[in-house]
Amino acid sequence: MDSILGFLGTIWAALMFILTMLVFLFPIWLSGFRPEPARTAALIKIARMWMSVFFFLSGIRLRILGKDKFKPGENYIVVSNHNSLMDVPLTSPGIPGANKTIAKAEMAKIPIFNIIYKRGSILVDRKSDQSRRDSYQKMKEVLASGMHMCIYPEGTRNKTGKPLKEFHEGAFKLALDTGKPIMPCIIFGTARMLPNNRKYYFRPGRLEMHFLDPVSAYPGETSRELMNRVFHIMWEYYALREKDFR
Repeated sequence: MDSILGFLGTIWAALMFILTMLVFLFPIWLSGFRPEPARTAALIKIARMWMSVFFFLSGIRLRILGKDKFKPGENYIVVSNHNSLMDVPLTSPGIPGANKTIAKAEMAKIPIFNIIYKRGSILVDRKSDQSRRDSYQKMKEVLASGMHMCIYPEGTRNKTGKPLKEFHEGAFKLALDTGKPIMPCIIFGTARMLPNNRKYYFRPGRLEMHFLDPVSAYPGETSRELMNRVFHIMWEYYALREKDFR
C-alpha cells in the first residue's frame, strides 16, 4: 500500500511541478533581461513564490530556522548536506537573498527547465578540468558581486546512511581565497520524502532547513583544516537533530 501511495504521490508532485513551472516560466524569462546581480535577485524571488505554491499543492510543509544568521550587507558560502533530489528546489529559494548554486551541466539539457536551471546555477562538467577551473572563477565572481554561493560539499547525494559523506575541499579553498565565511546549512526530511533507493516514490510531509552560525577561517588555517572543522560541526548537529525526523 505504501508503494502505491508513493507512486501516486510521485505522479501528483511531478504534475504540480510542471504546471507551476509553466506558470512562473515567463516572469523567470523576463528576469533574464536585467543585469547581475539584480537578475539573480529577481529570479530567486520568483523561485521562492514558485516553490511556495508547489510545496503547498504537493503537501510539503517547510520550516526554515536561522535566517537571522545572515548579517545585512554580508554574503556567504553556504554549504549544505545533500540527501535527495528534493534538496535542489529547496536550497536556492530558502537562502535569504540572491544566490547561485554550483550544479551539474548535464541537467541543463532538460528542455524548458534548462531556462531556469542555467540562470540560477553555475554549471560544471565534472569530467572536464577546464570546466572545473572556469566554474571556480565564476564562483569567485558571484561572491565578489555580493551574492551568496551555495555548494554541496559532499559532491553527490549521500547514500551511505551516515549523517554526511566525506567533503570535497573546493568550497573551503574558495572561502580562503575570497575571505568569505562559511554558512553551514542542514536539511532534514528530504531523504524520507524523496528517497534515493526507491523509484517513483514521493511522500508528502515536513522539511526543515537549519542555518548554523557562520564559520570563518582561523589565521593560518588551511582549507583542509577548515573543511574538517565545518564537517564536524555539521555532523554533530545533524546527528543530534535527525532523530526528530525519523
